[in-house]
Amino acid sequence: MDNIVIREAIEADCPSMMELVRELAVYERAPEAVTVSMEHFIASGFGDKPVWWAIVAEADGVVVGFALYYIRYSTWKGQRMYLEDILVTDAWRGKGIGGLLMDRLIIIAKEKGFSDMLWQVLDWNEPAIRFYKKYNAHFDPEWVNVSIEL
Repeated sequence: MDNIVIREAIEADCPSMMELVRELAVYERAPEAVTVSMEHFIASGFGDKPVWWAIVAEADGVVVGFALYYIRYSTWKGQRMYLEDILVTDAWRGKGIGGLLMDRLIIIAKEKGFSDMLWQVLDWNEPAIRFYKKYNAHFDPEWVNVSIEL
């Protein structure tokens, strides 16, 4: 683990991050669901008004994982960190990199004064669920995901 660096993402990391997003989509059985263009992805994170921020895990100069988050506002809780994705490439899983990313996210959330951190996990993704349970994550069965395609 000595060669792992956790750092803020830079624009040059975007192609590697998108490769990991595509890898995640295959794992989650929805490779066709990734439709964002590289230009939109970059502009959304590094344009004039970024809407997301990220940290990356780098091993020997290669991005092997990342976590992407944004601010979600709750009228009950205030500003919250919403973790959109945390992922580590398959070859590097099980080596503690996910924990390094999660630990850094918790530090960032505390530094920014967020009230909490929240995210979603697929109910069949047992490895991820076991990982989150190590952090004493609360799993809320009451809420149902809702969306409208535009």
